[in-house]
Amino acid sequence: MDSSERSNCFVDVLDKVMGSVCGKTKDEPKVHQKKILGKVVLIKKNVLDVTDVGASVLDRVHEIFGKDISFRFISATHCDAENGNKGKLGTEARLVDWVKKLTSLEAEDAATFDLQVDWDESMGVPGAFIVKNLHFSQFYLKSVTLENVHEHGQVHFDCNSWVYPAHRYTNDRIFFSNKIYLPGETPEPLRWYREQELINLRGNGKGALKEWDRVYDYAYYNDLGSPERGEDFARPVLGGTKEYPYPRRGRTGRRPNKKDPKTESRLPLLSLDIYVPRDERFSSVKFSDFIAYALKSVGQVIGPEILDVFNKTRNEFDTFEDVLRIYDNSKEVDLPDAAKLLKLRKSIPFELVRELVRSDGERFLKFPMPEVIQENLLCVAEDKTAWRTDEEFGREMLAGVNPVIISRLKEFPPKSNLDRQVYGNQDSTIKREHIEKFMNGLTVDEAIKCGKLYILDHHDALMLYLRRINTTTTKTYATRTVLLLQDDGTLKPLAIELSLLHEEGDQYGAISEVFTPCDEGVEAAVWQLAKAYAAVNDSGYHQLISHFLNTHAVIEPFVIATHRQLSVMHPINKLLHPHFRDTMYINALARQILINAGGVLETTVFPARYAMEMSSAVYKSWNFNDQALPQDLINRGMAVKDENQPHGLRLMIEDYPYAVDGLEIWSAIESWVREYCSIYYPTDNKVRSDSELQSWWTEVREVGHGDLKNEPWWPKMQTREELVQSCTIIIWIASALHAAVNFGQYPFAGYLPNRPTVSRRFMPKKGTPEFAELEKNPDGVFFKTITAQFQTLLGISLIEILSRHSSDEIYLGQRDSAHWTDDKKPLEVFEKFGSTLMKIEERILQRNKDSRLKNRTGPVKVDYMLLFPNTSGASQGGGLLTKGIPNSISI
Repeated sequence: MDSSERSNCFVDVLDKVMGSVCGKTKDEPKVHQKKILGKVVLIKKNVLDVTDVGASVLDRVHEIFGKDISFRFISATHCDAENGNKGKLGTEARLVDWVKKLTSLEAEDAATFDLQVDWDESMGVPGAFIVKNLHFSQFYLKSVTLENVHEHGQVHFDCNSWVYPAHRYTNDRIFFSNKIYLPGETPEPLRWYREQELINLRGNGKGALKEWDRVYDYAYYNDLGSPERGEDFARPVLGGTKEYPYPRRGRTGRRPNKKDPKTESRLPLLSLDIYVPRDERFSSVKFSDFIAYALKSVGQVIGPEILDVFNKTRNEFDTFEDVLRIYDNSKEVDLPDAAKLLKLRKSIPFELVRELVRSDGERFLKFPMPEVIQENLLCVAEDKTAWRTDEEFGREMLAGVNPVIISRLKEFPPKSNLDRQVYGNQDSTIKREHIEKFMNGLTVDEAIKCGKLYILDHHDALMLYLRRINTTTTKTYATRTVLLLQDDGTLKPLAIELSLLHEEGDQYGAISEVFTPCDEGVEAAVWQLAKAYAAVNDSGYHQLISHFLNTHAVIEPFVIATHRQLSVMHPINKLLHPHFRDTMYINALARQILINAGGVLETTVFPARYAMEMSSAVYKSWNFNDQALPQDLINRGMAVKDENQPHGLRLMIEDYPYAVDGLEIWSAIESWVREYCSIYYPTDNKVRSDSELQSWWTEVREVGHGDLKNEPWWPKMQTREELVQSCTIIIWIASALHAAVNFGQYPFAGYLPNRPTVSRRFMPKKGTPEFAELEKNPDGVFFKTITAQFQTLLGISLIEILSRHSSDEIYLGQRDSAHWTDDKKPLEVFEKFGSTLMKIEERILQRNKDSRLKNRTGPVKVDYMLLFPNTSGASQGGGLLTKGIPNSISI
């Protein structure tokens, strides 16, 4: 609060005191009442795509009987001494013409209403308002704008919140103008309202939460199991113990399970009405997209399953041709003119139906052709099995859906970090003689010295759970894959090690077998199986760790803490809020139908019932600072510090698309965050003295990620640099990292033979009937080994949904409102950020055209576009796009 505001408040208080003691001491100023015209933009209650007509009629009846929507504006410059020194309140203003105004039936269409506000000019500038909804139903308040405010001009309130009928609330619904204030700089008349709003959002930690509650609180992952269905459906509580640490999720307050009080009771399986604060749920457009995708996917599963009834080998694909039949082979279909189809689609009124009439060639009840096989199938002259080549196998570790695991090999043979007292000798059995014959004349020592040996290592993470996993229908190995960086920048697989725990006990170490490349005879089939086992490991690790744990789960505590501790007026809330959109709700849906006991993920991914336990074990070694892309690359040996190189790093593999594009995005985010933070935090002392910021960071560390609260690596949040780096990491995880590991799922894994998620048989041994079958029918054995038909259909249905952009997507460098702040400097810096991202788009397109960069496209001819920001909005409209970095984890 500046000196003039303090003076105004002091004078107001002094006048009241003198007046009460001495009577009237000076002439009362003449009140200059002025009508301020305003505009209120809102969306009525809806059911999916359609305005709830019944609720709308009842709202009109309420209006007729005087139960309307009112607004009371609060002065940001003058206190009311009789009301605890809070800002002075204006008289109630009501919406005009609610009954007369006809609004669209489409739920996404906002309606604009006039507002006439009687405002005493002596009260200064409105800085907040209280809204009271006496209607029957809720509405979504987008914004309120006041025009020609005395000596100020326009005052805008960006609201974007559902307002329920007043009787649902125990406290007033308050909204603040778009001005940004640090806590200590809040105008005195608004200070109480700022603090009270945060108290309201924290709740009291009691009771089941209802849809109108606006409570952000924490809970353990204790809602995954259904112990009342038997031991097979019981799951441990994740979070709160050393054995099973995990990030916190949003509290729902549902009652305990009757069979196990530590487990929270679950909703019916197909219920999507899971509590998260109403503003965290999908928009009507996105929810309609989601339902449409789900309906489409169910149809795509049912069709092949009906045909399978007449198949001689039930629940099995027998050939690659069988797999291809589930896809829409568009070369055999005469598609309508794209422009005409797009015009037709736009003319369809409701999003749910519109989404089923795609303008990009997708057909209803047919899986779209995944990009990893699309180009090769459409070009007769090309090799139709490019996805099976060793080059593509290696390339996808750099430019596929999980490019965040590969590391540089610094010692040979690879060593294990598992405790030898418990797990015995788990070091690799890969020997020099296994690989040197494939190393283009190099020795192992020479290759390590010049940074040419790399490894995809899933050994240690899987060994912890391998024995238990193999008691299920899964039969798999812990794998290590060693690769050589060749002169043309591609990776060449040299060996794959498949390991099991010793039959006599864990303490006896691993039993391992090494397989090397071969392209002839039965050994070629064995090599393809070895690659499949490695892909199974990578697929499961990707889904559970790279994707869910390292993006979805770790971000949710930041979402909760931000709402609980940082006011909407706080600069860091303004900075981070776009990157939290829909995250709590998509995580709640995941707990309901994906990662729960017997859910889709347990059904389709190899760790089965041990999936989430395994991710908990990996979380033990999670480190917030290591999520920064530069640090991650250094930790994996994929880059070394070099101040003479762009971004201060030299990549060990120059053609590493994820890292090349990612470093540009990281640097753009970091620059934007640094410039933005410098506006509000000119000194380190500003960071240290920010009470809300310090409470926020303490809560993230001690509650949201409370199982790791004592780790020494947590930033102390005492300097501007710590603030900049922390916010950059949060935005990176929520936007670019999630985009990199999510939206490539269908393009690469939609064709399950390329990235199988389950293995059902061990590698055939020579001299066994299984090996004889492999010699006679290698493709048949391949399909009997990898994911079964129903699991395949279910799995690709899931990743098709997860890989789709919604039609109302907001991408990095964009905002859902141009009026997100009234401060000019942040708007200028944000515009600069958007321009930087659009220049990055141009460079990505140029790199993809460079034939020397073989990893940008690969044998399958799929350009690396997963870190193409799409800030320019060149491909709005949603769908299966391999490009676009959404602001948040929203699918």
